[in-house]
Amino acid sequence: MSSEFDRFPEEERERIEQEIKQAYDFDPQDPLFGLSQVELRGPKMGRRTVLRLLAAAGALSMWHLLPGLGGGSEVFAAGSGGELTAGWAGTNAISTLDPAQINQVLEFQITSNVLSGLTHINPDLIAEGDLATDWKVSSDGKEYVFKLRQGVTFHNGDPFTADDVIFTFNRSKDPKQSIEYRLLDDIESVEKVDDFTVKFKLHAPQASFLVKTLERASGRAMTIVSRGALESMGAKQYGLTPVGTGPFKVTSHQLGQGVVLEKFDKYYDPTRPKLDKVKIIPVPEPAPLAAAIAAGDIQLIGGNPPAPELIDGFVANPDIVVSILPGPGFQALWVNPWRDPFKVTDFNKPFDELAKEPGFMVRLAIAKAMDRNDLIKRALFGRGLPAFGTINPAMRFYFDQTINATSSQRFDAAEAQQLLAKAGFPNGKGFPTLKLNVNSAGKREGEVIVNILKKSLNINVELVIQQWPVLIDNFDKMNFDLLRIGSGGDYDPDDGLVDWCETTSKFNGPTRDKQKMSFGYFSDQEVDKLTEAERIETDMNRRKTLVQQANFITSNKVMCVFLFHLMDILVYRKEVNYPAVSRIPGLVDLDRTTINKKTS
Repeated sequence: MSSEFDRFPEEERERIEQEIKQAYDFDPQDPLFGLSQVELRGPKMGRRTVLRLLAAAGALSMWHLLPGLGGGSEVFAAGSGGELTAGWAGTNAISTLDPAQINQVLEFQITSNVLSGLTHINPDLIAEGDLATDWKVSSDGKEYVFKLRQGVTFHNGDPFTADDVIFTFNRSKDPKQSIEYRLLDDIESVEKVDDFTVKFKLHAPQASFLVKTLERASGRAMTIVSRGALESMGAKQYGLTPVGTGPFKVTSHQLGQGVVLEKFDKYYDPTRPKLDKVKIIPVPEPAPLAAAIAAGDIQLIGGNPPAPELIDGFVANPDIVVSILPGPGFQALWVNPWRDPFKVTDFNKPFDELAKEPGFMVRLAIAKAMDRNDLIKRALFGRGLPAFGTINPAMRFYFDQTINATSSQRFDAAEAQQLLAKAGFPNGKGFPTLKLNVNSAGKREGEVIVNILKKSLNINVELVIQQWPVLIDNFDKMNFDLLRIGSGGDYDPDDGLVDWCETTSKFNGPTRDKQKMSFGYFSDQEVDKLTEAERIETDMNRRKTLVQQANFITSNKVMCVFLFHLMDILVYRKEVNYPAVSRIPGLVDLDRTTINKKTS
């Protein structure tokens, strides 16, 4: 970022420094971050308020203050209409589009174009009104009153009212119907004031309420669903063809054959969407993906990040645009604690005690043997940052700049070899051949990981290529030795800690045999307590301390082998006009996208 900062004239740098100073000029003890109720009202907030909230939430950086960043042109092509074909990378099927069941970025990238929430984030990761046109916040930060947009229609013709907000809340808070239920733990009640007014009462002020809980894409718990469609279709069919109030409606979805979206003519904003149709095609293999966009068979890549080996070729192609932003996520190598030789059935011990157990020694040896810089250089072509926790650099204030030097996982091949020897496998002798599960898009990363472990520890790892749904299923069941998977769309510490690190986290072996495995990949009571505390802490400095303490424990006790933080890369052909207002890290919002018509 410093190089971007230095390229501006002195007066511009002074403006940026002054705005940062003003943004941080507030009382951290104030749950409303020193802002008045008028300033906090929706549906949009002024620049000063936005910068103050970013600072208070720990999300402000110079990135938000530099002009001209963010990829894509803000100028729309003349006219509208046309069709766009997008390739969804690294998967062969879109498993579900029901927000109550979504657990993958590649899925909520699609639903963000189909379903609405009370709020939606903008490129600065600040919530703006979506189905809410305005809101008021009580002086203690525990009560939000939302005015709802009138005249909104679901794709099936049903009118949208406050009853749909209540229905969505009741459905999402039910663990039997939703995997997102824990996001609603801080909500005491939701009341219908009238047909177009709802009141949320919270147990405690929540800094991430508008961005995390109510946001239509990454939040998902309060993404508004259609009561009438669910009753008539059933949950299974709704997961394939959900009915919402968004700019596009789903007209076709067959597993393995992709999704077709068509323009919803009754969308509340008559100027959107621009496109008539969007075809989304799963493309699991990197080579066909590259060939398809080069030939113009697809015009945009969404889904999982494109394979790193493809990016340089995309950049060199004059017909292709590559937009790169800081990525909100982490990538990891998961080590099954229920299998030898790295078995650890109780993480609730001091680190020094764990370090005496052979199973933990092997886990730690693998983590310390991982040369992350070498991995990033060879597998990602330099496009990534070493990771040592779930809290990513895009979270800015909460990101621990020192953890790479303090975590037990820091690279040290000699110490890794000593640990493996103490565990009974000197120079890898007698060590069993492990299997590493990856999807096809992660094949190159897997090959480099196998090579690094052989080089550092002299152990053999067999690469197992699996289709994305199979990989996810094995991860959820804890059916693996080693497995490569990560997270995206993580805009708040809750995305990293609540979703991944707690004993009851939704990704923590949800379909495992609970009689044989009391937890999934990790369980630590102190992490659970710290995470529950940070979720409701409104003082940013205290929250930062809690977040970083929990993050450090998961790193130190090797919840997984943290590998790297990706950059967010969006690839599309030059005839696609993808405006900056839609360039939200982790998402692929297409409601403002247009396509230049070819002229002969």
